[in-house]
Amino acid sequence: MKPRVIFHIDVNSAYLSWEAVYGMQERGDEVDLRQVPAIVGGDESKRHGIVLAASIPAKKKGIRTAETIREALNKCPDLIIRPPCHQLYERYSRAFLNEALTFSPVLEKFSIDEAFLDMTETVGRYESPYQAACTLKDRIYEKFGFTVNIGVAPNKLLAKMASDFEKPNKVHTLFPKEVPEKMWPLPVEHLFFVGPATKKKLHNLGIRTIGELAHMDPELLKSHIGNKHGILIYEYANGIDRDPVEAEHADTKGYGNSTTLPSDITSFEAADPILLSLSESVASRLRADHVKTSCITVEIKDCYFRRSSHQKKLPAPTDITNEIVQTAKELYRESFRGIPVRLIGVRASDITKEEFSQMDLFGNQKKEKLRKLDQSIDAIRDKYGMDAVKRARLLEGETNQRAGSAGREQKLGDGKYII
Repeated sequence: MKPRVIFHIDVNSAYLSWEAVYGMQERGDEVDLRQVPAIVGGDESKRHGIVLAASIPAKKKGIRTAETIREALNKCPDLIIRPPCHQLYERYSRAFLNEALTFSPVLEKFSIDEAFLDMTETVGRYESPYQAACTLKDRIYEKFGFTVNIGVAPNKLLAKMASDFEKPNKVHTLFPKEVPEKMWPLPVEHLFFVGPATKKKLHNLGIRTIGELAHMDPELLKSHIGNKHGILIYEYANGIDRDPVEAEHADTKGYGNSTTLPSDITSFEAADPILLSLSESVASRLRADHVKTSCITVEIKDCYFRRSSHQKKLPAPTDITNEIVQTAKELYRESFRGIPVRLIGVRASDITKEEFSQMDLFGNQKKEKLRKLDQSIDAIRDKYGMDAVKRARLLEGETNQRAGSAGREQKLGDGKYII
C-alpha cells in the first residue's frame, strides 16, 4: 500500500485577502488592504459588529478576530473597514478549490477557506510532495492573486497542524519523524480538539506541551478527560489520525454552501443572518443554472466537531431565496440542541429543470414578486459586481455581518443598492 500524502490548504486571512484582490482587480482600488491596517467586519459608522479578518499591519496594532469593531477602532482609529460579502468569498473559494482539483480529484472542503487534498495517487507526477505543494501554492497566487499555506503530511491531523506553522505563503511538512521536533514543543492548546476546558484539565495534570501529552499514561488520561476524548487527543499528540479525506461531488449531491464561524454561536438570532447569506448564495446558483430544488438540508457542526443534519422535502420545486431561507431556519431550529455551533451549511438537492410548479391561488402574486426581486438582484450583481447589492442587516451591523433580511429596496451611491 502506498504511504498516504495529504495536503491541508488554508487561505491566508481569507476574507481580507479576497477583499483586497477584488478591490485591486475589479474595483480599481489603489491600496492593497493587506499592506495597511484593515479589517473585514461590521458597520464602521455604527461601530457595531465583530472583526472577521485582519491584515498583518492591523494585527501588529493588537487587533484580533472576533473582537468588536469598537475595540478595534480604539486600537487603530484610522483602520480601514470593509463589510463582508459572502457571495464574493464563495466565488474565490470555488476558484482555489477548482485549482486544487487539478492536482487530485480527492478533495474535502473543510470550510470556505480550507480544504484537504489526498495526493496519494497523484503525487508521483512531481519531484516530491513538498515540490507539488509549492507548485499548487504558487499557481493559486499567480492565477488569483491571494496566498495560501499548505501543510504536507501522511494524515489530515498532521497536515492541518503543519499548515498553521509560519505564515503567510508557506509550505510546511510534518511527517512522523518530524513530530518530536516540530509539534511536541508546541503548547498543548495548539493541538486539534484541545479546547479551553480540556486545556484546564491538562494543566491541572501538569501537562503544558503536546510532547508531554504524547508521553502521558493513556489510562490516567482517560480517567481525567474521558475515555473517548482522552484517547483521541492522546493519539493526536502522537500524530495518529485514521480519518480519510472524504471527497464530495457537487454535481451529484446538489448545490451547497457552508461556513466556519469566527466564534461559536448559541442563539437563533446569531444563526439567522448566516442562514440567510448561505441560502442566498445557494439560490443564486440555482437561478444561474436555471434549475430548482425540491429538498433543503441544513448541516451543523458543534464546538466538539460533531456533525448533524436535517432535511425537508418542499411541496414544489423552487429557486426563490425567501422560500429556501425560511425552510433553512425551520430546519436549524429543529436541529439545534443548545450546544455552541462552529459551522453551518445549507444544501439544495433533488434538482430539477422542470419549470412547472403548483402554487395556491393566493400565493401566486407573492411568489412572483419574490422571484422578480431575486432576478433583479442577480442582474445588478452580474453587471456591477457581487457587492453592488447588500442586505440591509449587513449594513446595520447585525451579528456576524454575513447577511441580512429581505425588505424594501433603496438606492445608494455609485449604483449600489440595499434591500
